[in-house]
Amino acid sequence: MAGGLAALLDDIAVFAKLAAASVDDVGAAAGRASVKAAGVVIDDTAVTPRYVHGFTADRELPVVWRIARGSLRNKLLFILPAALLLSQFVPWLLTPILMVGGTYLAFEGAEKLWEAVGGGHGKAGAEGAGQELPAAAQGPETEQKMVTSAIRTDFILSAEIMVIALNEVADEPFLSRTLILVVVALAITALVYGVVALIVKMDDIGLRLAQTRNGAVASAGRGLVTAMPKVLSVLSTVGIVAMLWVGGHILLVGVDELGWHAPYELVHHLEEAVHGVAGVGGFLSWLVGTAASALVGVLVGAVVVLVVHQVHRLRHRTAH
Repeated sequence: MAGGLAALLDDIAVFAKLAAASVDDVGAAAGRASVKAAGVVIDDTAVTPRYVHGFTADRELPVVWRIARGSLRNKLLFILPAALLLSQFVPWLLTPILMVGGTYLAFEGAEKLWEAVGGGHGKAGAEGAGQELPAAAQGPETEQKMVTSAIRTDFILSAEIMVIALNEVADEPFLSRTLILVVVALAITALVYGVVALIVKMDDIGLRLAQTRNGAVASAGRGLVTAMPKVLSVLSTVGIVAMLWVGGHILLVGVDELGWHAPYELVHHLEEAVHGVAGVGGFLSWLVGTAASALVGVLVGAVVVLVVHQVHRLRHRTAH
């Protein structure tokens, strides 16, 4: 009896070790997948504060929480099941879907760049609605519109994040793949909206410090209040660069996987050419790859912007 109990305890210990190893593997894979999606995460973090700008202080965090819940619902109830089904039954579709998302990101980045240099004229859609209504509108109807617009924009970015993550773990067993993507969804949502909540409340934190403390702490509080508009402006620029970089990189890798190797090989050769520079070779190699990806994003995005604007003009003429 004692021997049987000891054997049973040994078996339990073995199973526990296997389970712990599996958890570690899932965590490590989720970490790798999340890193690959980092560019889109930066973009998501940079875009979302626009939808909260202008609300009264007591509504900022509730609005962020509503958008975060919508983002998690997007990932877990819609995107995750669809992505898993695709990876299980038609995995060859993942690369084309990624490229469609990359093209969309390049288009978004190129259009924002066009608007930044003075060529834009009021973009329609989710982000345009956020800019036209600077959320000084505090009624429940307006708040609902802003939240809905933010969740709609988040759906595109979340889909890209989840497909990028899935592409990194496509060879894992189905259950592991599912657990990894659930971890990625939870972790990235918590990260993005935790940072967004901190960003939108930073000026309030600074104001409180300036009003309730003295000396260096009060000065730091005033510095926060002064700095936040600049921080938001920098975030907006980072978001544009991230969209162009990530979109271009997805397209470069995608065309390589579909059989057109020349563009990716050219970038790879350029990276190799500077990799041997003493002390800064690794950084230069990364910089060359990033610049090449961003250039591809700009070129592809510019073409899509021109096509979309031309379609809008034709529709406008037809309507009149």
